[in-house]
Amino acid sequence: MKVKQDSIEIIARTVKVNPDNGLTTSQIVKNREQYGENIFEETTKETLFQKVCHHLVEVMNLILIGTAVFSFILALQTPDEGYVKSIVILSIVIINISVSIFQEGKADNALSALKKLSAPNSVVLRDGKKETIQSEELVVGDIIYLNVGDQIGADIRLIQANSLQIDESSLSGESIPIEKDPSLEFAKEMPLGDQLNMAFSGTNVLNGNGLGIVVAVGAESQMGQIASLLVCQKKDKTPLQKRIDRLAKRLAILAFLAGALIFIINTLTSSVPLVENLMTAVILGVAAVPETLPVIVTLSLIYGMENMARKQAIIRNIPAVETLGSASVIASDKTGTLTQNKMVVKRLWVLHEEVKTVDDKTNWSRADRQLVDYMALASNATAELNEEDQWVVHGDPTESAIIQLLGKLAGTKGELETKFKRVLELPFDSSRKKMTTVHQLDQGYLVLTKGAFDRLTDNLHNEAAFKQADAASIHDQFAKDALRVLALSYKVIDHLPTEGNEPELEVGQTFYGMIGIIDPPRLESARAVAEARKAGIKPIMITGDHLLTATAIAKELDIYRSGDLVMTGIELEKIIDSELEEKIDQISVYARVSPENKIRIVKAWQQKGQVVAMTGDGVNDAPSLKAADVGTAMGIAGTEVAKSASDIVLADDNFETIVKAISEGRRVYGNIKKTIYYLLSANVAEIIIMLLAAVVGWGMPLNGLQLLFINVLADGIPGFGLSREKAESGIMLEPPVGMDESLFSRGGYRRIVTAATTFTVTSLAAFYLGSFVDLGTIAPSLAVGQTMTFLVLSISSTVHIFVARSNKPLIKAGLRENTMIFWTAVFSLLLTVTVALVPGLAAVLGLVPLGLVHWTIVSGLSSYILVVVELEKYILQRMGRRFIA
Repeated sequence: MKVKQDSIEIIARTVKVNPDNGLTTSQIVKNREQYGENIFEETTKETLFQKVCHHLVEVMNLILIGTAVFSFILALQTPDEGYVKSIVILSIVIINISVSIFQEGKADNALSALKKLSAPNSVVLRDGKKETIQSEELVVGDIIYLNVGDQIGADIRLIQANSLQIDESSLSGESIPIEKDPSLEFAKEMPLGDQLNMAFSGTNVLNGNGLGIVVAVGAESQMGQIASLLVCQKKDKTPLQKRIDRLAKRLAILAFLAGALIFIINTLTSSVPLVENLMTAVILGVAAVPETLPVIVTLSLIYGMENMARKQAIIRNIPAVETLGSASVIASDKTGTLTQNKMVVKRLWVLHEEVKTVDDKTNWSRADRQLVDYMALASNATAELNEEDQWVVHGDPTESAIIQLLGKLAGTKGELETKFKRVLELPFDSSRKKMTTVHQLDQGYLVLTKGAFDRLTDNLHNEAAFKQADAASIHDQFAKDALRVLALSYKVIDHLPTEGNEPELEVGQTFYGMIGIIDPPRLESARAVAEARKAGIKPIMITGDHLLTATAIAKELDIYRSGDLVMTGIELEKIIDSELEEKIDQISVYARVSPENKIRIVKAWQQKGQVVAMTGDGVNDAPSLKAADVGTAMGIAGTEVAKSASDIVLADDNFETIVKAISEGRRVYGNIKKTIYYLLSANVAEIIIMLLAAVVGWGMPLNGLQLLFINVLADGIPGFGLSREKAESGIMLEPPVGMDESLFSRGGYRRIVTAATTFTVTSLAAFYLGSFVDLGTIAPSLAVGQTMTFLVLSISSTVHIFVARSNKPLIKAGLRENTMIFWTAVFSLLLTVTVALVPGLAAVLGLVPLGLVHWTIVSGLSSYILVVVELEKYILQRMGRRFIA
């Protein structure tokens, strides 16, 4: 239904209501059938079973499950092999799924929170009588009354408004109350924030009263449209999840090819039984999969989540930890995020004097101070001392700014009102845009009028001086700099006007001066924007505020630069998606935007392959928060709807916190890459070792349990410590990770090749020496060769972590800087030595005793990885490159 832009008469005729009597009982039924009920659309939530199934079909888990099942089937054929491999692998899958579901378990409550914003009751006129009904029962055409404290239950076209002020911050994100004007007629393209003849569902009446016709309910209302947008937004997999999926598919192909290859080789070159040959192929599949990787990735994200919480960023959706680290665009709200969400007086000007700034009071005149006093007298905001002896101001934000300034000048409103007692007031009215107060003097009365500049300049007593001083030019300069301007005029009278003649008070006054008020940027916002730019992240501002105000703040913060474009929501609606994608790199400020506009902006950036972090606090932000790669809601000023739709909640509502969280996200992603490099180096080596040994006819260097031991205990346990590794230096000077960038980019393949080659050479050397070379008291054999291979690969993959964790040389990085890595590595080394020396444990893994010469060789070969990687770091440093990028 599109009746919102019509006149009252046309709307009443369209919805068949008499504004003097309201709807009849029969018309209520008809309108409900025609225009719908006042309820929101909701989605079905995922059950626990569905969540488990969702995780089970992830590629990495499917590989592990398939390997475990195949291993179990073969174990049934050869009971001697046992079921340990299947149990261990399935346990890893269960742990991974359990941790993931526990962290992701918070259901999406955005729509539930949105429903709570619906007013519980509304007062309507039906069949000529006033009655209170549940807001869900409202229908289009209802005549509804609005009073202070009401939460509005539907979209309303106002018929009457008496000093009606409505808080629309949940829809617009702007905290300034909106003065309503029923007489306003506007074009169809008027932004929501400028529709002064409308009142919207979910907003609150702060002052005055009004009467209106319900013109939209349920899905057609502003809140309903937001609910529909929320239902439509589906989050894609995060960049990390996509990368892990790609990695898992590659590993699956590698495992299958390696298994098939060794099966073919063994079939052609040996008389190994079919079942044993299949078991060997499965063992190679085990070697290809880093079983602990999913758990370590999850633990890395959890630790990152804990760190972000300490930095005031509360994570609701755990994959967002890493995704935020990949952010290349930050689309930030203005009010409260980049600014202080607190109006302050910035400048003032008294007729015939220079413009003064509040920050520098050294050249203030007596008249400047008097302007502040007069402005305070003509305000209704109040101030009181709290328990900490600090002044707490209550009232309209613009008036509160005046009272705050008065306090900074060591004055109080109470002292002023004692000296100049108020005896009369003409209240502020949205149609007049001014208010007048009268104060008693020793002789006569002081009349003060405060309000919009253009409403105080008619019939001035000092009009010639006013024009000569070019006050209009100064006002325009204030406005150009995004200052909210309040002007003040005055006169002294001998007698109060008679009843009914009060408007005479505002005639023939003397213009005194004006003040400029603004919601200033946070002190740390400019610093955070600069840091984001250094990190290759583009900051943009998306706000419901006016374009002029938004652009001025954006310039001050260096979000807007010379040559950038600015765009309003109406302008955005006039261009097609392809045109938006062409221009979007140049647009740094969007103003007066709708929820649909915000989603378009987010999706346009995503179409260009960018990872978008979106901030917001209002109900209108919820759909775009859900659509963004990382939705970030405000914890203080944010609505529950915005928080429920977000991935992250900023406990301090501070833009700088987002930048800090991005740094933490980059640390997490860097450590996940280190983990993959660290684990895959051994896994790739295991495959090559098994294949090369089979090709040359040496036999099988490692059995299935030995491979599992290495993957889960030898390098798996120390790998957990990488989740707590500190960030590399200069992490915020690197460009963001591209959406399609591989996990092996920036030197990843090189690191794996170097380490895997080293492991392969040392392990095969150990296998050859143990299997074919007489080293003393113990005769060479396949069992000795396997034992030496197991020890060399197990020990070297464990100590590898000390050089794999950092760009720094080992001598500078130290062994104990990361205590978790140190002690888990010590534990793994002791465990490896223990299972080799304790006969019962050695027998389970198929290990045999070794002599002193064997152990000496094992020690030497195991330490070779440290020498190779440290040499690689040194060479790269000489070339001006980083080991870990």
